[in-house]
Amino acid sequence: MTLNHVRPWRNIYRRKSRQIHVGNVPVGGEAPITVQTMTNTDTTDVKATISQIQRATDAGVDIVRVSTPDAASTAALKEIVRESPVPIVADIHFHYKRAIEAAEAGAACLRINPGNIGNEERVKEVIKAAKDHGCSIRIGVNAGSLEKHLLDKYAEPCPEAMVESGLDHIKILEDNDFHEFKISCKASDVFLAAAAYQILADATDAPIHLGITEAGGLVSGTIKSSIGLGNLLWMGIGDTIRVSLSADPVEEVKVGYEILKALGLRHRGVNIISCPSCARQGFDVIKTVEALEKRLEHIKTPMSLSIIGCVVNGPGEALMTDVGFTGGGAGSGMVYLAGKQSHKLSNEEMVEHIVEQVEKKAAAIDAAEAVESAEAVEAAE
Repeated sequence: MTLNHVRPWRNIYRRKSRQIHVGNVPVGGEAPITVQTMTNTDTTDVKATISQIQRATDAGVDIVRVSTPDAASTAALKEIVRESPVPIVADIHFHYKRAIEAAEAGAACLRINPGNIGNEERVKEVIKAAKDHGCSIRIGVNAGSLEKHLLDKYAEPCPEAMVESGLDHIKILEDNDFHEFKISCKASDVFLAAAAYQILADATDAPIHLGITEAGGLVSGTIKSSIGLGNLLWMGIGDTIRVSLSADPVEEVKVGYEILKALGLRHRGVNIISCPSCARQGFDVIKTVEALEKRLEHIKTPMSLSIIGCVVNGPGEALMTDVGFTGGGAGSGMVYLAGKQSHKLSNEEMVEHIVEQVEKKAAAIDAAEAVESAEAVEAAE
């Protein structure tokens, strides 16, 4: 029995959407919410772009978007697609021919912006290229680049204008018998984006790509994205997410996972529960957590670890985590395993010992899951 069955107030009931594929990655339906990022290298620098994609993959990214502003970039895309361990989305603006070239280069998905891709005839040519080469499409509406006739109609970017833009392009795709698409309605304003997404969620069954565009730097952008995306995900809206930060794309992936982990929607790696520290702490909590975050980056198995400086909340938090350490006195603390007191440990040995315990627990979980998977395959045969 899972925690959500025991405590129904933790449940999130996801909006029902149809499922599409971005390469081999399912998006929508019952598929897990996927995490995306976008490269910020010069696309024609294939080596640097692939290196960035690989680092994002190591961090857990599911899909990576690559900007293709010119013919040289779409030419480089072919090698990038071939070398990438995850599906590549080609980011298209202004010139529809870049979308056709990207499809020919093997992109798994084409992101087109209704506000600047061109007239319906050009969109039809993009649709044909997507059909011919097995691409999906993302309709990427952005409050900062809405069509002129919508700005004239509504006077300013607003949720209704954004959704109308998206629905107009959905109609073009569906009228041309193309259904392998998802849609986004992004804005840098959290209220505007959230309102648009809520209207959109009721207007279509297409998978929804969530994002607060141009959110800002690492700290401010993380907060803005967490508020915007977190509230929408809590409402059950969203099938794939991208956290837009003026930072290393790997940080976008990390923040994306942390948002999903906080809501119980996706689990990957070690979830560290730690106190902010105070005068009661029995060891340096902040330095310890910083060290553990770096030492445990290689763990992909979903696990929980509590690092609490004193006995006020430490024992209670440790009861609910796989591994825990609670500060005590005289330079030592208590190690908890599977929610139970296990043994005392000196503060000096703590980091190495906790890493060892987490690695051991992760190996045990992985082994058990491998056996379970093998038994399931055998039963199916």
